[in-house]
Amino acid sequence: MRLSRFALVASIAVALPLAFAACKQEAQKPAAPPAVAPAPAPQAAPAPKPFRVSSIELGNAIGSDKRVSLAKTTFAPTDTIYASIATDGQSPSVTLGARWTYGDEAQLVKEDSLSIAPTGPAINEFHISKPDGWPAGKYKVEISANGAPAGSQQFEVVAP
Repeated sequence: MRLSRFALVASIAVALPLAFAACKQEAQKPAAPPAVAPAPAPQAAPAPKPFRVSSIELGNAIGSDKRVSLAKTTFAPTDTIYASIATDGQSPSVTLGARWTYGDEAQLVKEDSLSIAPTGPAINEFHISKPDGWPAGKYKVEISANGAPAGSQQFEVVAP
């Protein structure tokens, strides 16, 4: 069956707009949204470390960082004796205390306190001195934090 030229042109004229309309509808379909990975769950900030005294070192000299230059437990009578207190953790306010005693009867030599607001590792210091010389014997320094025992160190003064 042979179509006339007119019938062929007419059928193409009808078919082309239908084909274009079908393509246009296909092109206008919204694309599927891209796959989105779920947002990670927010992590809670780690709890601040509680305050603590981490070490106590004694020496007869300290540096600008308040650390003893050379840790020792035996001193000369005329030495200034430093206690370098390393702390860690956080607290809005802490009162560090130092209680220096002499002999078996724990005769009080000196008591000191220092208010701090720690936000992490820190070094603080206490010291005692006696220009005319310490009596030879055994001594002790007790460190407290807000009145609670936090550590102690024993030391000795020896005659030259």
